[in-house]
Order: sequence, then structure tokens, then C-alpha cells
Amino acid sequence: MSASTKCVENIMRLKLQNRLKPKVLQLLNESYMHNVPNGSETHFKVVIVSDEFEGMPLIKRHRLVNEILADELKSGVHALSIVAKAPEQWKDEPVESSPNCRGGFGK
Repeated sequence: MSASTKCVENIMRLKLQNRLKPKVLQLLNESYMHNVPNGSETHFKVVIVSDEFEGMPLIKRHRLVNEILADELKSGVHALSIVAKAPEQWKDEPVESSPNCRGGFGK
């Protein structure tokens, strides 16, 4: 998929960069792991390390990321997995892979 066709991914990346000034930002489109058409932008994982998260409980970090991406979550992004850390928590280790899709009904 070319960069020009990754509209939602690019918008999400820009919003997170502008608001949180991350030291690390990985935005992974995991839509291919789900039963959606090729090229979809519906399932993402974000790995983000920001000074903004210093002293902030995990739930508030997740809420902040969800708030920043609220428009995308309302208009097509079906799932967002979040790894949000303060710089002192980041160990630059591989992030766990997301589980395989279970078909939407938990089967």
C-alpha cells in the first residue's frame, strides 16, 4: 500500500505527533489480520512514548490517545490497541503481537 493511500493512518500519526510530541511512535495497521477488504484502515496498534505520560496512570494515557483520535474512532477505525509509556518505562523491546482475529463474535 502506498503512502498516499494510507489516509487514516497518516492523519492518526500526524495528530499523535502534534499533540504528544512522542519520542517513539509506531502506528501499525493490523487490518490485514481481520476479515476486511484489502487496503482497509480499520484495526490499528499504536506504540507511543511521550513525556506527556510522565506520572499519568495507564487508564488516563489510553483515554488521552482515544480522545486525540476520537474522530477516527467514530468514522471507520474499529479497533485500537494502545501501548503508551513514559520515557523511563520504555525499554525499546519488541511489542507483543496482537492476537489473531476471532471473527468478531469471540468464537
